[in-house]
Amino acid sequence: MTDADAGAGDAPASPATPPHRLVAGTVAIDDLDAFLATLDEVAAETGAVVQAFDADLIVSAAHLCEATRLAARAIARDEAVARDPGVEVMLYAAGSRQIDRAFALGVSEGEQRTVVLVADFGAVPGADRPAADLDAAAASVEDLLEPATGASAEGFDPSCDAERVREFYEVGDREMAATAGGLADIVRERVALLDVEK
Repeated sequence: MTDADAGAGDAPASPATPPHRLVAGTVAIDDLDAFLATLDEVAAETGAVVQAFDADLIVSAAHLCEATRLAARAIARDEAVARDPGVEVMLYAAGSRQIDRAFALGVSEGEQRTVVLVADFGAVPGADRPAADLDAAAASVEDLLEPATGASAEGFDPSCDAERVREFYEVGDREMAATAGGLADIVRERVALLDVEK
């Protein structure tokens, strides 16, 4: 047996991407703490991870799907920074290990477009979550939002605010010119690179 063979079974298998849904719409938030408490109630009642994002900073459904997958993998490997799976997803979505920076991707007081992730982390080893009722969670979140116009099959209109995205992810003109893809590709790369930076 070689050293490579000996270590091959040591790494835990990556869990599948947790089942999840994106619920998009517009919300007018007068009291941020009250709105977040309502989302926490939805999570408690349904077992779902419920995390709200500023839709103008989310480049695509794939952006949040990849953040969800990587957060589940970090939790399963006992490498998560945050104790809460929703916060871990937010860290990956932000491409940052800094919780304060990641929270800047969230909602704030005032009227805004939002996309809310509801996810079932019940089968993720180490998440210590029950199986979630995603239908009930999504329905409860939908009741809190005005329906989105122009929503895609993925659940929201991915027309982000490119200027704000570039500022948040610190994407300069040189990087934009050097990439074969677009802004969404650069952001997804930031999400993926967070694992490398650990």
